[in-house]
Amino acid sequence: MKKLKILPISITAVLTAAILFGGWFAYRHYGVEKPLDRVANSVKGVDSARVEMENGLVKVKVQLDPNANLGEVYRKIKQDGASEIGAKQLELEPSAAASNELLEKAWSYSLFDVAEAMENHKYSGIRDAMEGLSKQFPGVTVKTDMDETNVYISMKDGNAAKFVVLPREPVMLGAWPNA
Repeated sequence: MKKLKILPISITAVLTAAILFGGWFAYRHYGVEKPLDRVANSVKGVDSARVEMENGLVKVKVQLDPNANLGEVYRKIKQDGASEIGAKQLELEPSAAASNELLEKAWSYSLFDVAEAMENHKYSGIRDAMEGLSKQFPGVTVKTDMDETNVYISMKDGNAAKFVVLPREPVMLGAWPNA
């Protein structure tokens, strides 16, 4: 019986693993993330976008223009990036180039009403709460939008903005991660 040589077998195993995992990472980066980056960056209202992939989840971190339509940005990325997203869940993490203390105060003031509306699945309560904010905080304009997946809230005060995406299936035991 021939004696197996450990060194050639080890080198072959290491090279095979490097090629397989390197190819998988290269495909994920250049075949999925980069094309989805281009899709997200081409959407009207997006200043910059960065894609991160996890198991079964595609996170798109976008910096938006204050006048961006948040719901439309989500739908456009989901539609135009469908081949890259596949069966994975799309999660949008929006931010604005500039926010201000008034918007943060207005949002924190409305959190209880928004949380109650989300918990009870009475989404018109969110719109009502946001209309109340516009009256209580002069200069703050609020737009709400909704689809089968999320509720989108866009708050604006001059050149400052705040964007919030609330999943319609609430996260258990905690607040919304992007609020």
